[in-house]
Amino acid sequence: MESQVRGGTRWTRFAVVMVPSVLATAAVGVGLAQGALAASFSVSGQQFKVTAGHLHGDGFAQYGGIDTVYASTDGEGGKKPVPVAISSFKDAEITKMCQSVATKIPVLNKTVYLRLDAGRDKPVTAKNLYIDVSQLDADATFTNIDIGVAVQDQNRGPDVKKDENVLKGGFAQQAESADLYGVEQTAWATTAGTFTLNGLSMRLGMDPKMECY
Repeated sequence: MESQVRGGTRWTRFAVVMVPSVLATAAVGVGLAQGALAASFSVSGQQFKVTAGHLHGDGFAQYGGIDTVYASTDGEGGKKPVPVAISSFKDAEITKMCQSVATKIPVLNKTVYLRLDAGRDKPVTAKNLYIDVSQLDADATFTNIDIGVAVQDQNRGPDVKKDENVLKGGFAQQAESADLYGVEQTAWATTAGTFTLNGLSMRLGMDPKMECY
C-alpha cells in the first residue's frame, strides 16, 4: 500500500483519525430505521455487546488507543482512561447484527436491557466505521495484511482534528479487506460516517436473555 514504509510501517491511512473520546450518553442513541443514519453510539461508564454472523470490511486497520469514559454510569466520580483496540473499516457490510447494552436504573433498582437487531434479510452497511473494542472473538480472514507500528501522520488535511489518543509506537495492522465470522465483541463505542440499518428492530426489557450473548 502506498501508505507503508517497509521495515517501520508508517500507518498514514489510519493513524490520523480516531473515534472521539467516549464522553456522552447513558444509553445507545437510535435514529431512523431506514436509510442512511449518521451514527455515533457511545455509552457512559459502561460497555455494550455486539455480535454479527459475518462482517466484511474493505480498508481495514486496527491499532491501540485510549478512550476517556465516566467512572460511573450516572456521570459521577469523574472520568478515567481505558485502553481499547480501534478497528476501522472504510466500507463494511454486516449480516445478522445485534447490539445490546445493560443499564442499571437506580430509581427502579433494576437493570434495563436495550437490544438492536438488523441485517437479517439485507446486510447493514457502514462507511468510515470505527469500533473501540475491549474484547473480540471471531474467525477471521485478512487479505494482503501488513503488521507494524502505529506512528503519527504528518500529512493532515485542515479538517482533521489533532489526535492525542492513538498509542503511537504500539502494535498496529492493516489489510485490504477483512472477513470476520461468528463475531462476539465488547466495545466502548461505535462511530460511523453513515450506518444503514436495514431491518432495524429495537426492544427494551428487563430479561437478561435480551443481551446479544
